[in-house]
Amino acid sequence: MYTIGQVSEMFHLPVSTLRYYDKEGLFPDMNRVSGIRKFSDKELEALRVIECLKKSGLEIKEIKQFMEWCVQGSETYAQRRELFLKQKELVESEIERMNRALDMIKFKCWYYEQAIKDGNEDRLSAMKAEDMPEEIRKAYENAHR
Repeated sequence: MYTIGQVSEMFHLPVSTLRYYDKEGLFPDMNRVSGIRKFSDKELEALRVIECLKKSGLEIKEIKQFMEWCVQGSETYAQRRELFLKQKELVESEIERMNRALDMIKFKCWYYEQAIKDGNEDRLSAMKAEDMPEEIRKAYENAHR
């Protein structure tokens, strides 16, 4: 069993956030000793899922719905699976978008390294993608799709 302070440190979350989650019903079976919240491994796992869902773009009300489905048992497996499939698609799309941004940054780092070496952008401005080093060309092409 863990105190709210210990969980706060473990997850790098403010105590106020953990209290809010509890108030919203995200820890439905949390044990209390003399009114003090005691987090078990079950709440820690729930918190890992909550934080994952938050980072994937879900709002607290949607996470609360998920937690309610968990309490309802096996008849909600399909809804829970559907929620995760939807979030998986959203996260994959965001990763793809961010990879394109990263590739543009990689390309521009290389570009300005070359411009510094050359003292200008003349050679680079005239350069075709097929004349770039393979890794840079791939980054350039991904960033420009």
